[in-house]
Amino acid sequence: MPVIRIVAAVVRDSQGRWLLVRKRGTTVFMQPGGKLERGETPADALVRELAEELGLSVDPAALGHLGRFEAPAANEAGFTVDADVFTAPLTGPVSAQAEIEELYWLDPAHADDVPLAPLLRDHLLPAA
Repeated sequence: MPVIRIVAAVVRDSQGRWLLVRKRGTTVFMQPGGKLERGETPADALVRELAEELGLSVDPAALGHLGRFEAPAANEAGFTVDADVFTAPLTGPVSAQAEIEELYWLDPAHADDVPLAPLLRDHLLPAA
């Protein structure tokens, strides 16, 4: 199965809710993040993606590496994502930018209320 190399962030607010995004033209919510560009470290890619998608400015030193996970891709049938996942601080207000159509603050106790990406549903939420 073809693999897509990505980075993703777990961003929480003061109530413990997780910030999720839904890309334009899709139905599944996932963590903010995206594909690495040539020559980028995972941390640098995530800092870039958070700025592009949410307008969030994060220092790479503030990221906490949670691990590397594989899961079926949410929006590319027949692909697997290979994801470095980090915690990232909420450093200011966020807004949907670039290809992001919708933001959603997920209460982990009510994770069945919205369609979630396999990486989030099968790996990250159970580990929390």
